[in-house]
Amino acid sequence: MANTTSGTTTFDKTFSIDEIIEEAFERLGMQDVSGYQLKTSRRSLNIMLQEWGNRGIHYWEIGELNLDLVEGQAEYKFFRSAGDGTNAVSTPANVHGISDILEAQLRSNRTQTDQSDSPMTKVDRSTYAGFSNKLAKGTPNQYWVQRFVDHVSVSVYPTPDATNASKDMHFYFIKRIQDVGAYTNATDLPFRFVPCMVSGLAYYLSMKYAPQLTQQMKLLYEDEFQRALQEDGSASSTYITPKAYYPGT
Repeated sequence: MANTTSGTTTFDKTFSIDEIIEEAFERLGMQDVSGYQLKTSRRSLNIMLQEWGNRGIHYWEIGELNLDLVEGQAEYKFFRSAGDGTNAVSTPANVHGISDILEAQLRSNRTQTDQSDSPMTKVDRSTYAGFSNKLAKGTPNQYWVQRFVDHVSVSVYPTPDATNASKDMHFYFIKRIQDVGAYTNATDLPFRFVPCMVSGLAYYLSMKYAPQLTQQMKLLYEDEFQRALQEDGSASSTYITPKAYYPGT
């Protein structure tokens, strides 16, 4: 007879902010938190999630879009939020919170069965600055990304000529992790990052409320984070080729 189970896999979907805070405080031996403790915990959680953005790529926040190129236009902007400005025209539209662009292609016939991609090379500031005429027209094959406080700017080189203005710049981007909102909200994280999120918040709170536990909490946090990163990786097929050995050769 099979075991009686819940039949659900949605714990991370219903694990609310106030429950995350409670769990973190309980690891420090504290219960019945309220008032300012809740406020400072939510602030620490937001700071920690922003710190995660400095640790590398989070695959659940990778997306893709097609940027509409305009003849003779070099720069295209994507803003942090709708209140910060108007994004360049793209499909899908109104994608906000882009942190960086990972790779890009010049795409022809996007909606057709004969769609074709040509790789574009990401260059640094010095390389882009070295282009003598940044408004020269042709086939875009390079791009430079500037990251500002409220937006990301993408500059293509050369700018599209009349023929290439009908094409799109297709690119993969990484988005910022969403802010922690109301205490009843869940987080913008996949289930595999739930353990390290709780451990990380306990570590952050230990620096405020239980400094004698800070080193212990930090070790647990880093261990959980590394496991989550390994599980979050983009896996590919592994092939093992046996090596032949011939005695006497």
